Amino acid sequence: MLRYVTTNPGKVREAERYLRDGSVERLDFDYPEIQAAELGPIAAQGAREAYRHAGGPVLVDDAGLFVEGLDGFPGPYSSYVEETLGIERVHDIAADLDDRRAAFRCVLGYCDGDGFAASPDPIDRGDRDAAAAAGPNGEGKPADEGESADVLPVKLFEGYVPGRIVAPRGEGGFGYDPIFEHDGETFAEMDTDRKNAVSHRGRALEKFAEWYADR
Repeated sequence: MLRYVTTNPGKVREAERYLRDGSVERLDFDYPEIQAAELGPIAAQGAREAYRHAGGPVLVDDAGLFVEGLDGFPGPYSSYVEETLGIERVHDIAADLDDRRAAFRCVLGYCDGDGFAASPDPIDRGDRDAAAAAGPNGEGKPADEGESADVLPVKLFEGYVPGRIVAPRGEGGFGYDPIFEHDGETFAEMDTDRKNAVSHRGRALEKFAEWYADR
C-alpha cells in the first residue's frame, strides 16, 4: 500500500485519479520540514522521514508559488508567507511589477527503501547525515572519507503550471488560488475537475503514476 503523507484528504482523492482505486491511503505524519531554496530537497527529506516512520512506500509533496518578478519568491516559503503576510499582500507586492508572470510548482518525493534505475526523473541521494550515523555497513561506525552516502534514495517528480498574478477572484480553492490566473481563470474560479486537470500537483502525479505502474 502506498501512503500519501498529507493532512489534506483532497490530495489523496486527486492521487486516486491517477492511481488504481484502493492503492493509496492517507498518512497523517508531521515530519520536520527542512529549509531550502528549492522544493526538491524538502520533498526528498520529508519522504525519507516518512519512510522511516511508516516502514513502507510513501509519497510526499512540496509545492509553492514562484513569481518571476520577485526572483521566485515566495517559492518554498509559500506556506509561511501565506500565514504571515496573506495572499492579498503578495498580490499588492506583485501589482507594482512590470512582470507578473508566475508559476505553481509541485515536487513529489517517493521512497520505498530501495534504489532506482536511471531515468529522466531526478533521484535525490543526499541523505548524508543518516549515512554517517549508520556507517558503511549500517553498524553505527563512521563512514570513511569518500565512502558512498547513497542511502534511502528518493525519486522526484515535478509538475509545473504557468500563469500570472491578478487581483483576487473566485470563491473556490485555497491558498494562493484566488490570485493565480491560468488561461483566463483563477484557480479559485475553476471547479475541482477543471483545476485538477491543469494543476501542478496533477501533472506531477501523472508522471509519478506512469512510472509507478512498472515499479
